[in-house]
Amino acid sequence: MVSKLRLLFDRFTLILIAVVTAATLLPAHGQGAVFFHWLTTVAIALLFFMHGAKLSREAIIAGATHWRLHGVIFIWTFVIFPVLGWAMRPVLLPLLGEPLYVGVLYLCVLPGTVQSAIAFTSIARGNVPAAVCAASASSIIGIVITPLLLQLLLETDTSALDSTSLLQSILRIGQQIFLPFVAGHLMRPLIGRWMDRHRPLVTKVDQSSILLVVYTAFSESVVAGLWSQVDTLSLAWLIVSCCVLLAIVLVLNTWSTRRLGFNRQDEITIVFCGSKKSMATGVPMAGVLFSASAIGPVLLPLMIFHQIQLMVCAVLAQHYQRQDGQHAKAPHECGA
Repeated sequence: MVSKLRLLFDRFTLILIAVVTAATLLPAHGQGAVFFHWLTTVAIALLFFMHGAKLSREAIIAGATHWRLHGVIFIWTFVIFPVLGWAMRPVLLPLLGEPLYVGVLYLCVLPGTVQSAIAFTSIARGNVPAAVCAASASSIIGIVITPLLLQLLLETDTSALDSTSLLQSILRIGQQIFLPFVAGHLMRPLIGRWMDRHRPLVTKVDQSSILLVVYTAFSESVVAGLWSQVDTLSLAWLIVSCCVLLAIVLVLNTWSTRRLGFNRQDEITIVFCGSKKSMATGVPMAGVLFSASAIGPVLLPLMIFHQIQLMVCAVLAQHYQRQDGQHAKAPHECGA
């Protein structure tokens, strides 16, 4: 399963690079840009409708009761990650420049992933019901808290943000992401069984919507002069910065989880749900929060971090899976 998952990510990475190249060489103009904008909006709504429909009420109840685990994941996602991004400013700002650094901050305040966090938790044999609840709650909470955190970390420097007010941005994000999610969950009694039988369809819609948004966003940014703002050296430093950020989070996350006394299944859930950032939520949200000229540099850190986290977590999940046989006969620690 791990090999198939890694193969899928490899293909998606290549397709993502191809889409960015296409947007660079053949950006959408005029009526074409309008068409892709509306197509992307429909694709995003469909994506979150399907995510809402596949989430069972039983999974929500089973996972929601583990409040201590969810509290730790919340702290890593919306407290420690943003603090790390803000603390690294003296180093990252001279290396990356302000547009890319704003993208790193945006990456740090995003909610965690849903699909891949649950998939990796399942492969590593962690607490899957808690992962489903934690990942889904992170996406929902992020609709409100991500814009607030970004505004706080940018302080008085709000030049990268669009002219719409913070409240208007939150309402637009809720309309585009939260309402389709709720509608999908309410429709689960009617379409839930069909969704369970066609789970690969959610993956295809997920990836297709991301590709559409990336093409549309990068087209706008290329027209606005994206690649004249980002040089090769800055891009190389950005890759290094994303690797360092992920390494710090994974090491500290694993260490702190063990120090807090969580059992092995919960440790796996916290590591995978607390160290990942959502591209499926972050890309459409950026279209609401940032202007066309700023969205390209803002999305670059997220795209790079997303691919790195998938590759690293695939290896980490395989490592946990190999260790599972060694822990199977040992008595588990008391659940937290």
